[in-house]
Amino acid sequence: MLLKNVYFFQAGIGIFANTFLLVFHIFTIHQLHRPRPTDITTSHLAFVHIVMLLTGLLILSEDLFQLLNFSNALKCKLLFYVSRMTRNLSISTTCLLSIIQVITISPSSFCLSRFKQKLTNYIIIAFCCFWSLNLSSNSHMIIYTVAHSNKTNLLTVSKYCSLSMMNSVVMALFLSLSLFQNIFFVGIMLLSSMFMIIFLCSHHRKSEYLHSMRISPAKRATCTVLVLVSFFVIMYCVDIIISSFSTVLQKYEPAFLDVQAVVGNVYAVVSPLVLISSDKRIIVILQKLTEMIIVLSS
Repeated sequence: MLLKNVYFFQAGIGIFANTFLLVFHIFTIHQLHRPRPTDITTSHLAFVHIVMLLTGLLILSEDLFQLLNFSNALKCKLLFYVSRMTRNLSISTTCLLSIIQVITISPSSFCLSRFKQKLTNYIIIAFCCFWSLNLSSNSHMIIYTVAHSNKTNLLTVSKYCSLSMMNSVVMALFLSLSLFQNIFFVGIMLLSSMFMIIFLCSHHRKSEYLHSMRISPAKRATCTVLVLVSFFVIMYCVDIIISSFSTVLQKYEPAFLDVQAVVGNVYAVVSPLVLISSDKRIIVILQKLTEMIIVLSS
């Protein structure tokens, strides 16, 4: 019960932070004639995290689950399908964010620099590919998620929902495909991180040579993306370790499920806070709002 309360509190903060980030970037994109590629990608990441956190709340909260006015079987299929899909979209969008930053800071001699001019168009194409990939690769959740019953061949994952047992070959196939997809994106993130670290080291040496103490916007943005990618990889590894116990044991213990729910959403809660705290435009707005509140309250 304590872990569930922690999860609800965590999800509340995450939904508020991601909503604020999404609204800010929507206004920014609307006002600018040529919005930055990172604004578009960050908006998509915030939207995915909002849906992911809301879906998790609907699954774990019995009251919210009952508010959906259709059959339990359909609710379970829909919620678990959307939950799995948004988690994978979070991985792919974070990967895309790291690639965009690499392209943005890359010198003209670098092979990826030719994508700079039409980067926004490529981002839209990438989003379409990500959604198509995840809509199809997670379709098995619709088949194997069922409403909870007293049948013995079901794995209980919430009060109302269960997973029907898969054939060992089928389960191995889906696990392999999912693992390959995630390893691919995480691998790209690690390669991007290596490039960004090299860039930061090179930039640091140049700054020392020029005796400059000013932190460039490119360096600040690179540090932010590097923090996000590093944090994501760490939390992803922890999530994999926890979920592996349930998969190997072929049993979903309530304690494991609660811990996995909390750990699985840490990135969705922390990432908007990191992006907000590192964006000077948002900081200026928050400072002005704070000043207005102080003036009105005095």
